[in-house]
Amino acid sequence: MIRRFFTGLAFAVAAGLVGAALLHLIIVLALPHFSENDAYTRVLKEGETQRFYRLTETADRAGLSKDDPFVETAVCGFDVSEGPVRLTAENTGLPFWSLGIYDGASNEVFSINDRTSPGGMLDVVIATPTQMTMLRKSLPTGISQSILVESQSGEGYAVLRALTPQASFSEAATQFLKNADCGAFQWRGRSRF
Repeated sequence: MIRRFFTGLAFAVAAGLVGAALLHLIIVLALPHFSENDAYTRVLKEGETQRFYRLTETADRAGLSKDDPFVETAVCGFDVSEGPVRLTAENTGLPFWSLGIYDGASNEVFSINDRTSPGGMLDVVIATPTQMTMLRKSLPTGISQSILVESQSGEGYAVLRALTPQASFSEAATQFLKNADCGAFQWRGRSRF
């Protein structure tokens, strides 16, 4: 009876080890597939960085789409290692807009909406800690009302959303996203920091 118990236990341990090894192998082999399909990589597949790309209801070539029929969405990849990036857009009569900023690992590092921004306008400057120190030492007059966001990693992406609860807001959302800018911040004629 004791021998039977130990035989069963040995079989269970062996089956567990084989199962764990098989699971480990599957995860290791699948990792490249999942790492190439993260949100940041898909945003970069939209095209050049520092430009907003509007998403539609059907998945585009990068596999991105908007997930809510009442929210128009645009994405922008950026890299602040060469200099700060400025995100701007003029509110064209939208009932609500929001912006989420994510690092390269798809962790949200900052968010804002029209209720928490000065005057309901989008004006955000993203910079590395060193660039932010330089900006704060001599704050350019053009960004006195801008919201300054410090990015620990140089790369990331922004997701801009515009609420369209009724069809009558579609034109305002289209103009808002069309005129949204995600570009390099030029300061004192210097593009490099």
